[in-house]
Amino acid sequence: MIRSGLHDTDNAAKFSYSSQFPAQSASPLGKLGIEAALEAAADPSITPKPKIFDEFALTDRVGLVSGGNRGLGLEMALACCEAGARVVYCFDLPEKPSDEWIASRDYVAKLGNNSRLEYFSANVTDQQGLWKKTEEIGDKEGRMDFCVAAAGILRSHTDCLEYPAQEYREVLDVNTTGVLFTAQAAGRQMSRFGRGGSIVLIASMSGSITNRGHAWISYNTSKAAVLQMARSMACELGEKKIRVNSLSPGHIYTSMTAAYLDKQPHLFDVWSSMNPLGRLGRPDELRGVVTWLASDASTFCTGSDIIVSGGHHSW
Repeated sequence: MIRSGLHDTDNAAKFSYSSQFPAQSASPLGKLGIEAALEAAADPSITPKPKIFDEFALTDRVGLVSGGNRGLGLEMALACCEAGARVVYCFDLPEKPSDEWIASRDYVAKLGNNSRLEYFSANVTDQQGLWKKTEEIGDKEGRMDFCVAAAGILRSHTDCLEYPAQEYREVLDVNTTGVLFTAQAAGRQMSRFGRGGSIVLIASMSGSITNRGHAWISYNTSKAAVLQMARSMACELGEKKIRVNSLSPGHIYTSMTAAYLDKQPHLFDVWSSMNPLGRLGRPDELRGVVTWLASDASTFCTGSDIIVSGGHHSW
């Protein structure tokens, strides 16, 4: 049997750490994993310490989250603050933030890690307005490190052959065009400061599958477009060290889905039964993956779609 050098345990260290090829990148945290172990073996004065949580830290970083007034957007913004972000700017349509946003802001202020939440009112379909506001944030903070484009809308069940033109355009305008404008606004500042960054576009499992029994032609189409948008932007922006990925949640119980389920309560059990875990997801179950995507723990991940659906389409 032929043994590849990459899988030969006797030669793996030699191949990985004494290669003829120069390292193309290095972690800002220094040596990690096996490299750190080999360094410690060679220098007894080194005291090993865990670094895995340092990789997930967002210390002093600046972020932008659309749809950040409540629901998944706010949950993700809060998680990034807990990970140490200097500030996360949340924006949404309401002129004033919700009670849950205010409670989250006050909670962050008490964490003791110098993180803060900021809110401003904006429409994701206003490209120039977003660009201008985000440039002002860049001027103030001197950096832009991560972005989560989470604003989205869902309209009622409608036959695809009868779907009204205006409603269809409205859904795509928010869910697709608005995602692009948000990513542009943050990406322009990332490019401006030259530090790279991470852009996370919130898609949906509905961009990859069709939800059985639901006529959601506009929503499904808009989310499928976001998947390709992430791949396209990742390929264009990689040379600037700006990573772009999409995140596709399954059925999560949020204020948006609650409004839908409240009118059709029988769907709660139906949706719960459609994945191997037999339940809907919680908003907090996306905290880990969005922090990973925003942080240095995912520096080789770009152009990917991360599905968090409870295994909905693994059947």
